[in-house]
Amino acid sequence: MKVTVVGSGYVGLVTGACFAEMGNDVYCVDIDRKKIENLENGILPIYEPGLEEIVKRNHSGGRLRFTTEIKDGLDDSLFVFIAVGTPPDEDGSADLQHVLAVARDIGRKMEKYVIIVNKSTVPVGTADRVREAVREELTRRGRNDLEYDVVSNPEFLKEGAAIEDFMRPDRIIVGTDNVRTGELIKELYAPFVRNGHPVFIMGVRSAELTKYAANAMLATRISFMNELSRLCEKSGADIESIREGIGSDSRIGMPFLYAGLGYGGSCFPKDVKALIQTSKEFGLEARVLKAVEEINREQRFRFAENVKKHFGGEVKGRTFAVWGLSFKPQTDDMREAPAIDIINALRDAGASFRAHDPIAMEVAKSIIGDESVEYVDNYYDALEGADALLLLTEWNQFRKPDYERMKSLLKKPLIFDGRNQYEPAKMKELGFTYYCIGRP
Repeated sequence: MKVTVVGSGYVGLVTGACFAEMGNDVYCVDIDRKKIENLENGILPIYEPGLEEIVKRNHSGGRLRFTTEIKDGLDDSLFVFIAVGTPPDEDGSADLQHVLAVARDIGRKMEKYVIIVNKSTVPVGTADRVREAVREELTRRGRNDLEYDVVSNPEFLKEGAAIEDFMRPDRIIVGTDNVRTGELIKELYAPFVRNGHPVFIMGVRSAELTKYAANAMLATRISFMNELSRLCEKSGADIESIREGIGSDSRIGMPFLYAGLGYGGSCFPKDVKALIQTSKEFGLEARVLKAVEEINREQRFRFAENVKKHFGGEVKGRTFAVWGLSFKPQTDDMREAPAIDIINALRDAGASFRAHDPIAMEVAKSIIGDESVEYVDNYYDALEGADALLLLTEWNQFRKPDYERMKSLLKKPLIFDGRNQYEPAKMKELGFTYYCIGRP
């Protein structure tokens, strides 16, 4: 099949590459000429495990092409995916200017029937606005004879596992009122659901809301566990034991029941905000989601306050080793990363840092800066002469470190673990002073 994907960022590039991997002819479109030139030369704008190999293989095979001109793809493609950013506006609502700009561009340049697929995360009613934007341009051209459909097809990709998620999805959500269009989308996705996982065809507005509902539910589980961890710290209970106790309930399950520094990244924070704002627009107050957001925001600052508390409220002149900067492992994404707030809070109090992340250091430099922060290539080098270790991202290489080496490098064997990577009893036995989240 012929596919055009507009937007060559995280979602768009993964979508285009995976469709090409299944033998489709794909155009990836982006207005950023430098990004397109880099992609032509095999240089990707993001880090995602396995993506570079798929992009290079399909580009060299002629199935994946890159262009700045949407017309190149429109002339051939049946499907046009919109996969551009929808950053939060000042009030928390999703900013749709890029989505609607693409819709207008399609209306100006289409010459045949196309199925326009909203892949971007968008609020309820966006498909109607896209449909109207296309129609306005066609009317302006005097081409109301051209037919098209607008479909909602939200993505459910986890950063660090996006290729696996796209190739073997739990489910495909398709929002359309046109039975024929639904069947064409199912045909496009058929190679990805041979494992029997379902393709759900539903109304457009239901599909649009499903994406926000899924991310909000996962964010709620995280904030629930973090709130419970605070009670554990006060009462002497162990959040890990509680996680096992409730996670074994088939109605609850284990995923996203980890206490820690809270959620970050490009999806959960903005999607929770957008759903709160959407509820407000319909005259409703999203009280649960407001609490989820507040708990998440507080969690990272509580961690910084606990560091200060250990040092009697004074960290001026202290140097802290930092292991992990990205919001989660297997990505260089620093958007809404807890490390940003934690480092800034302690830096404002006079602390300095020696930091390591396997992938995200260059991105971190552009966001956190290098004032009072030294970035080192080896995570053990970060420990040398530091007053304590702050473990902020649970990369695999941090799970089984050389504890004796750590003790020899740190001024004192002191660890603040924001991801509950180690067993408190073992750390005590090894001679560490060990702080974690919700564990005695």
